[in-house]
Amino acid sequence: MRTASIVTALIVSTGLALAEDWPQWLGPRRDGSTKEIVKSWKEPLKILWKETVGVESKKVNGHGSPVIAGGKVYLHLGVPGKAEEALAAFDAVTGKQLWKQPYARKPFKPLPIADFGSDPRDSPAVVAGKVYTFGITRVLTCFDAESGKIHWQVNAGTDYKAPGLTFGSSSSPIIVDDLVIVNVGAKGASIVAFNKDSGKEVWKKLDDGASYSSPISMGQGGDRQLIFLTAAGLVSLAPKDGSVHWQYPYKDVLNESSTTPVVAGDILFASSITLGSVGLKLEMKDGKPSVSKAWTSPQLTCYFGTPVAVGKDTFYVVTGNNPLAFKKAPAVLRCIDAQSGKELWKRDNVGTYHASLLRTGDDKLLLVEEKGDLVLIEPNRSEYRELSRTGICGPTWVHPALANGRLYIRDEKELVCVELPK
Repeated sequence: MRTASIVTALIVSTGLALAEDWPQWLGPRRDGSTKEIVKSWKEPLKILWKETVGVESKKVNGHGSPVIAGGKVYLHLGVPGKAEEALAAFDAVTGKQLWKQPYARKPFKPLPIADFGSDPRDSPAVVAGKVYTFGITRVLTCFDAESGKIHWQVNAGTDYKAPGLTFGSSSSPIIVDDLVIVNVGAKGASIVAFNKDSGKEVWKKLDDGASYSSPISMGQGGDRQLIFLTAAGLVSLAPKDGSVHWQYPYKDVLNESSTTPVVAGDILFASSITLGSVGLKLEMKDGKPSVSKAWTSPQLTCYFGTPVAVGKDTFYVVTGNNPLAFKKAPAVLRCIDAQSGKELWKRDNVGTYHASLLRTGDDKLLLVEEKGDLVLIEPNRSEYRELSRTGICGPTWVHPALANGRLYIRDEKELVCVELPK
């Protein structure tokens, strides 16, 4: 029974947000799912509003995803021409900018060969009237959700002497009970938990470098697990004190692991660009959470598109460009059997690097292709079944948010709100 309790759902914390909100990375359960039902459509969907959110240059910049809570859209932005970041709040219905709160950070210069901009790449987390961000230079900030006032701030990258990251920090913070927890990636402080009200350090653990992946939380009570994909591999910690449940080595050669782990049934899925993907069986051993290897798939390489699970037996996965080849390879949507890791079918050319996936309340899939098309898909283990398609925005690598019948997506220039059929 204890085993079942740790694999039935992904849970971040109680009371994180209203059921219809999307208050953090990958939504209320941090697994890319929503309880809302989206019907198919024949005509182009209505764009309710667009707001320019600023770009530094013509190059792709700003990959942080929006979140929605309490009637507001929150977006973590860069400030063009300045070594600054800002949290902006917009009215979720009208798109009107309500406030924008900047703060200073260290300059960040992307590599000329891979210039993806210097804007933040994280999604904020909203809970109990506060908003938390983790910027590209690893500045952790707590804002007031109504006014934007900064309650506290920790320069974690500098304070813990964390090594630099080629593309800057991309991991989103996670809130568990009274803690905000982030992947700092420093020696002795790979993962650090702070009190969410004061910003004071509560615990720090491990020597692993940081990856670009965001953590999840699962289970309850003493079996609760905080799961990170670090630069060294997968690790499960007890949120209360950071004690280690288990570790699974999975070191990416390029240190470019970006996807968030996801669970279907008793299988935990994780992916690395150079190692492919792995399925770990979630177990209990000697009364404690544990894992064993179920399968590996060296060819199943997710770059930074996080899969979604449908039911207990299926993962839907987007694979993309292989940076080792230094050439563009089309992104592909794949249907994967959770227990074996075997591919059941694939759909080619959904993007170059990336496409984003959501799961609706009736277990349909919403796919945002890299070119800006929104696609409604009926999950089926035998074949690809497309129900509807329409263009909604320009080219994007950003994961969308869905709340109250509206889809929010950011492209290279704008934050876009789209009305979905109910």
